[in-house]
Amino acid sequence: MSDVVSSSITGNLADTTTHANALADALAWFDITASDQEERRRLSGIAEQMAGEIIEAFYDHILSFDQASKHFQDEEHINRVKRAQVRYFEEFVSADIDDAYIENRRLIGRIHEQAGVTPTLYIGAYAFYMHRLGHVILDKLAEKPEEAFRLMLALLKISHFDMSLALETYVETREETIQNRERELSELPTPVLKLREGLLLIPVVGTLDSHRARSLTVELLEGIREHRAQVVVLDITGVAGVDSAVANHLIQSMSAARLMGAASVLTGISAEVAQALVKIGVSGQQLNTAGDLQQGIKIAEKLIGT
Repeated sequence: MSDVVSSSITGNLADTTTHANALADALAWFDITASDQEERRRLSGIAEQMAGEIIEAFYDHILSFDQASKHFQDEEHINRVKRAQVRYFEEFVSADIDDAYIENRRLIGRIHEQAGVTPTLYIGAYAFYMHRLGHVILDKLAEKPEEAFRLMLALLKISHFDMSLALETYVETREETIQNRERELSELPTPVLKLREGLLLIPVVGTLDSHRARSLTVELLEGIREHRAQVVVLDITGVAGVDSAVANHLIQSMSAARLMGAASVLTGISAEVAQALVKIGVSGQQLNTAGDLQQGIKIAEKLIGT
């Protein structure tokens, strides 16, 4: 469904036709018609008055919960957010749903995610907001219940569209954060530690991708040459998982070490790494392996002959 909704709206800004079609598809997905957009504009003349009434009740509600109130630093912060809420409401009932409108809703999602506002807090608060709005509309159109119902249906469609934009942005922001952390971890240097004469330890922590695995091979071989190592313990306890290509790099690194006259011991193999090794046809007989670093060092010392 996300292909239909927000992610596709901003997917190809350079292609105006494709972009316009994506927006039309997204509005159609939420059944938001031109009539709905026009219907809500009947509130635009009294938006500020309505917003004040709804927003006061809204903040009385959310500030009564510790989990929500902790996101506000002081009274000035609350007043600033209230003013932003008034602008939000005015756009909600009067603005065209275009690129600027969508970007504004996506910005709200990014701000909430970065501030630690969970989707549950966000959706719950939005639900209260819409409930209060519904009551205000029913009061103002008490003599015209059919018009009130039609108006509320239009606003609900648009509110769901808004929420989808914000939540899509939550996901995108978190994925971006995870990717940045993985990139930082993949760029961590891999130390070559001399434990004793002839014995090296290489602890690998973080993400191990193909690029880092190639660098690891270089550091491993240079370490063997520099320290005249007889055995190298390669500890991957700090690596959550690897794909088949990286697993193959590890095997090639250990084979290259053998060509330079050094044995290798692989320690700290997780279930994911073990599965990746099996996928490329590696068996336990082909490698010196140990469940943890302590056992690995014992095996290494035996190989050295002490």
